[in-house]
Amino acid sequence: MAQFGAAPGNPALPAFDGGDSNDGDGPGDPSVPKTYSERLYNEDLAPLREQNWSAYNIFAFWMSDVHSVGGYVFAGSLFALGLTSWQVLIALLVGIGIVNVLCNLISKPSQQSGVPYPVACRATFGVLGANVPAVIRGLIAVAWYGIQTYLASSALVIVLLKFIPQLMPYADVHLHGFMGLSTVGWAGFMLLWVLQAFVFWHGMETIKKFIDFAGPAVYVVMFILAGYMVYRAGWRNIGLNLGEVKYHGAQVVPVMITAIALVVSYFSGPMLNFGDFSRYGKSAASVRRGNFWGLPVNFLAFSLVTVITTSATLPVFGQLITDPVETVGRIDYPVAVILGALTFTIATIGINIVANFVSPAFDFSNVAPRLISWRAGGMLAAVASIFITPWNLFNNPAVIHYTLDVLGSFIGPLYGILIVDYYLVKRQKVVLDDLYTVSEHGAYWYRNGVNYKAVGALLPAAVIAVVCVMTPSLNALANFSWFIGALLGGAFYRALTFK
Repeated sequence: MAQFGAAPGNPALPAFDGGDSNDGDGPGDPSVPKTYSERLYNEDLAPLREQNWSAYNIFAFWMSDVHSVGGYVFAGSLFALGLTSWQVLIALLVGIGIVNVLCNLISKPSQQSGVPYPVACRATFGVLGANVPAVIRGLIAVAWYGIQTYLASSALVIVLLKFIPQLMPYADVHLHGFMGLSTVGWAGFMLLWVLQAFVFWHGMETIKKFIDFAGPAVYVVMFILAGYMVYRAGWRNIGLNLGEVKYHGAQVVPVMITAIALVVSYFSGPMLNFGDFSRYGKSAASVRRGNFWGLPVNFLAFSLVTVITTSATLPVFGQLITDPVETVGRIDYPVAVILGALTFTIATIGINIVANFVSPAFDFSNVAPRLISWRAGGMLAAVASIFITPWNLFNNPAVIHYTLDVLGSFIGPLYGILIVDYYLVKRQKVVLDDLYTVSEHGAYWYRNGVNYKAVGALLPAAVIAVVCVMTPSLNALANFSWFIGALLGGAFYRALTFK
């Protein structure tokens, strides 16, 4: 039996020599290895033969994940918590350092085996039970995919109307609109939708090339924008505090801890399914190097550039502007406005593809590998993102709160369970072949193909996390719901599996 840790091209990997599937669940597909079940296998979910992503590719992945309008606003919000800039920087470094460690932990099983997140989950939840964590992560990604596409298209619409004000009536949803979105809004949304689908459809190699370009490209524009704004404002008018310093002495500690928790929560989604990308890493060392440069170093640099640019908007425009697209729109040079808007749009496409397109593609393909390929899974998610009308979702904070926060409360417990199972229960020894078989003799064929201990640990941990998020009297715990869920999920699972 092959185990996690087989290197690319290692003969321990199963031979793809065709033949009938011998588990009795189908007539046999010659493209399926003999020991594998057709119910669990397609070429997209198979262990990789070649893992060729370098540390730079992982670094670029994180750049694409951070460099977005949402990342810009989030980084700025950390400096408006009422702390001094140095206190924010310490909290930021501690928080992103924790994310770095957590990503290194979750990356290992997928990198060593070459399998995506939902397949790695089979070792913990069972070969069929893995659909539980896969579908949960997929649904979260679909909702955010739609919202991010809408936000990116809104940026394009703003710039378009700046240059073609004659289209203003068609941007009014009450005059020309459908399902809560204006005609111009629909045009912008569908344009972004098609562009993202185009990049995705050409496969992971194209996605790799896109994020290799998108991350650095945003940095170039960010540095130019920051330099221009500092030049206009004067360096003496630039500060790293975007709000009044409200906390002093012992009051500082809980606010800094909250800031740390916010950083970890912000990255919790892509952190959970990071295996979808770490599986392509040349080595565990390459992944760790990419994580170091892409998380602590990159996020710190991006945050500093963001806060400098945001701070400069006050002396230059007379008001504090946290939206980079609006900042670019205020510049007097049309070419600069177009270049800036396109760059931030590309950045948002980058984060949307890596965080919210690739994940559901693998997740939904895992549900029915014979029927849903990776591309079909991704397009299923993309189509679903239209029907949830994300503009209505985004414009209704209560709906977002009750939908995304409830789903998000499952991320922490899932992470905790996966880590405890791999490092403490399995001791980093997982049989690769048995991830693809429904034979009752397989290591991961629990009762009905589901590890009910994992599900039994997930549900109460997620419920407690949901209660923390949804109960007003527990509002102080809401920012820590990821940690609460992860610790409880891991503890419950360890208790249920302890021998």
